[in-house]
Amino acid sequence: MPAENISLSLLSIISLISFFVFLLISKYSNKIGNGILLDQDFNKPQAFHSLSIPRSGGLAASLSFLIFFIFYYLLFNEVNFEYVILTFAMFSMGFIEDVKLNFKPIYRLILMIIILLIFTIYFSINITSIDLNFLNSWLKNDIFSIIFVLLCFLFIVNGSNLIDGFNGLLAIHLLIINIILLFINLENKHENLAIIIASQIVILISFLLFNFPKAKIFMGDSGSYLFGSLVALNIIETNNLNQDISSFFFSILLFYLFFEVFFSFLRKILSRKSPIKPDRYHLHMLSYLYLEHSQKFKDCNYLNSILINLTYLSLIVPALFFKDNGVICRYWFFSLISIYIVFYYLLYSFERK
Repeated sequence: MPAENISLSLLSIISLISFFVFLLISKYSNKIGNGILLDQDFNKPQAFHSLSIPRSGGLAASLSFLIFFIFYYLLFNEVNFEYVILTFAMFSMGFIEDVKLNFKPIYRLILMIIILLIFTIYFSINITSIDLNFLNSWLKNDIFSIIFVLLCFLFIVNGSNLIDGFNGLLAIHLLIINIILLFINLENKHENLAIIIASQIVILISFLLFNFPKAKIFMGDSGSYLFGSLVALNIIETNNLNQDISSFFFSILLFYLFFEVFFSFLRKILSRKSPIKPDRYHLHMLSYLYLEHSQKFKDCNYLNSILINLTYLSLIVPALFFKDNGVICRYWFFSLISIYIVFYYLLYSFERK
């Protein structure tokens, strides 16, 4: 059987298995530890739900990935150690918060830095080239390269955790990014990376079936850390394997996750607030409040996810036509940042009226 047919068969099996994993987890996770995984904190700033929903999406996803890695090894006699280690390290870290061990944000950030630092050094994760000459020369320095990669992971992982507040918002966003990465790698015949990304897509779809439009399960910190770190690694690997594509194109794909963290950090510092404590003034929260105050929609939760991701998709699609042009991609990236700021302050002004 050709390798392509084997890969398709593997993905078909994983899609079926992951569906049943999510089905079982969503049905029985409320019984784990007397409901320890249930999200019953309705007073936290980022809470926009009124029912107790299990934060066990990360648990179901990690089990699905475990099954995928086992089948992948049996079929191809190969282990993608960097993906295996990253998957279970980041899941375990987020799961600590999902089971309500009340890990202080600063300690959680320090632990995340340590885990990602060890991972980056041990697996020699690096970014081979960037469309900025001065950065390329700096990246030749091992210490700078490690710090740069670490910051990339931190921004994307925390960005994923930050926007994970509405049904389908993060999952759909990551699906869009991964589908684009999948087609890039298929087009350039990087089949090994393509099948790993495809496995993430089918697992995200399985999760979405139980989270959108009505939530029977939440991704939780374990899920957002897991998928956020994986998409960051996907971007780095795709950038390194496809040198003809501008690195700023990949920045365009990640602009929302990256800038949400950067802007939030800067905004809180300027407001003399703790940059690591949550509040209700993120873009996706302001857009939800705008929809809710308009009183035109009965359920604004999943509509907000659709609105944000459709807007995001409309902004990045043009970049597909000039993804190999570093100059245009660079200007497009900074244009997207400007669009974000304009939208944010329009929504913020409306909310403060």
